[in-house]
Amino acid sequence: MDDEVLRMRASIVEGIPAVLPAHPRDDDDVDHAPNRRQILSNEEKLLALENALRYIPIQHHRSLASEFLTELNTYGRIIMRRFRPIDHPMKAYPLDAYPAKSKQAASIMLMIQNNLDPDVAQFPHELITYGGNGSVFQNWAQYRLVMKYLSEMSDEQTLVMYSGHPLGLFPSHPDAPRVVVTNGMVIPNYSSQEDYERMNALGVSQYGQMTAGSYMYIGPQGIVHGTTITLLNAARLHLGLEDSADLSGVTFITSGLGGMSGAQAKAATIAGAACIIAETNRHAAEKRYEQGWLTTVTHSVDEAIDTMVSSAEKGEAISIGLVGNIVELWERCVEREIKVDLGSDQTSLHNPYQGGYFPADRTYGESATMLSENPDLFRKEVQLTLLRHAKAINTMSERGMYFWDYGNAFLLEASRVGADVVNDDGTFRYPSYVEDIMGPLCFDYGFGPYRWVCTSGDPKDLERTDQIAATVLREMLDDAPANVRQQIVDNLRWIKQAGKNNLVVGSQARILYADDVGRRKIALAMNKAIANGEISKPVVLGRDHHDVSGTDSPYRETANIRDGSMFTADMAIQNVIGDAFRGATWVSVHNGGGVGWGEVINGGFGMLLDGSAESERRLQSMLHWDVNNGVARRAWARNEGAVDAIQRAMDLEPRLQVTVPHMVDGDLLDELRGGLP
Repeated sequence: MDDEVLRMRASIVEGIPAVLPAHPRDDDDVDHAPNRRQILSNEEKLLALENALRYIPIQHHRSLASEFLTELNTYGRIIMRRFRPIDHPMKAYPLDAYPAKSKQAASIMLMIQNNLDPDVAQFPHELITYGGNGSVFQNWAQYRLVMKYLSEMSDEQTLVMYSGHPLGLFPSHPDAPRVVVTNGMVIPNYSSQEDYERMNALGVSQYGQMTAGSYMYIGPQGIVHGTTITLLNAARLHLGLEDSADLSGVTFITSGLGGMSGAQAKAATIAGAACIIAETNRHAAEKRYEQGWLTTVTHSVDEAIDTMVSSAEKGEAISIGLVGNIVELWERCVEREIKVDLGSDQTSLHNPYQGGYFPADRTYGESATMLSENPDLFRKEVQLTLLRHAKAINTMSERGMYFWDYGNAFLLEASRVGADVVNDDGTFRYPSYVEDIMGPLCFDYGFGPYRWVCTSGDPKDLERTDQIAATVLREMLDDAPANVRQQIVDNLRWIKQAGKNNLVVGSQARILYADDVGRRKIALAMNKAIANGEISKPVVLGRDHHDVSGTDSPYRETANIRDGSMFTADMAIQNVIGDAFRGATWVSVHNGGGVGWGEVINGGFGMLLDGSAESERRLQSMLHWDVNNGVARRAWARNEGAVDAIQRAMDLEPRLQVTVPHMVDGDLLDELRGGLP
């Protein structure tokens, strides 16, 4: 083993160092999270300090107390920067490099380090992977303890995680998950944004987003495929685009170049559009440009608009990163009467008053300073900016642009400040992309963001998995029902082009929309390829929580559930329980994700395929449940596509028996409606 790997192994085995390490100081080469507002009383600050010091041997308490208190007073929380490992690069190493008794545990270590890789994570030194506050851990002591536990555990133990805190290793059995994760699980009446900020500052809970706190993030690639599907189908539904055509000549404007929103640039150019993505954080825009996700970057609103218009006229695909505020861009488009075909937004509005959305007419630095030093003014300016944002969108929409909410809580937060985004019947003026596109076209039929990671780190293994997936999809086309055939055609085109689209950031990973049958066939073929040596090392399977069954979110994933159950969370909770006893390597369930704390319950899994018969048994059982739970729920909500899909699933699996709805005649309801008082 080389020195780098040896240092990584030694650091993991060490856990909390017996001798205090030197403070690494801030690294200006990575982006840092804005300082948060001070929310704790003096007594609560002492409680937060006591909570933090309990991770540290008592002999170091006096020397660290003032340091941790300074962090709390500066950053709004205790990060324990001193304990950030600096003796080896933070990245996903090959599976065999990790000091572990369990291959399953080693795969989780790989995924954790990938989530914190500076090339992957949004604010890696603050342990934030994406979304402004989507955290892997609350502090670096938690990271060190977790990695040590994983290095020591056997396949007859399970590590229990409470919002980044490792409760400990508990006896279990080989079929149990190696890790069970919960993030932000609080009593419902204590799930406000204010509650989150206080609990996180105290060090007792965290916002895991979706794949940040579940160790399943694969960089912005994670939503590129879904974003591409959304763009193509938005144009098919609302611009009259032919199924076989791309978006040449189509203009698209949106915002956000962070961990997830950064996918918009790549998706737009893959689809063929000319697009502008506004981003206030210069560092984020330059990072995406350096990684090849942006065609160009500019600080000029007019230059961005002119380039987009010119490229669209030539039919050229281009992604223009505008370092600036999205509201100023929209208002300039209104002023210049620019024709825009498609519009959306992916600012982190799930967290509007803690750095997820910045006021217009101010620099990024000015806004960040205002956030920490004058949070009341920051809040007021954000609200005024939201009003301007909605007004500009309304004008562009009236001029013919199709706009959708990208599930980032834009419409929700705009409505809360009184913007004109609500219809007379209480519904939003614009659809969620799930409500209008992803739900009826994908989720109802069981298609969602399946993903895998090659633990060898070898691009050749990833190329082989792409080939396996393409072969499976070609075979599925032969007997594909008409209502999902286009979906499979789009997915086959995606996987065939995935390699040349240079999507990999961090681990050798791939995203592919697939249904239950497709996921299991692809996983089965991969498992056989591992067994016979075609793929050199095990593969980690997973998915985004933003999927068919994983998330209950009334403003996003379950936005097209219209039987009154869109605010219930049985599906997500049942899903993680079912995954846990059907063979998942690790499972997670979170409060918050995408649209914000208190607005969603979501969960996910990871599964290690090692070429064994046990892996085959687990993948067949767990993947079938992981998809069909959600399809069954959507069918019960009377979604026609889901009714058709679950009937097909029952035809394929005799042991599956699902309660399906009897549809009520609309004429009967109309008759009864007329007699209501």
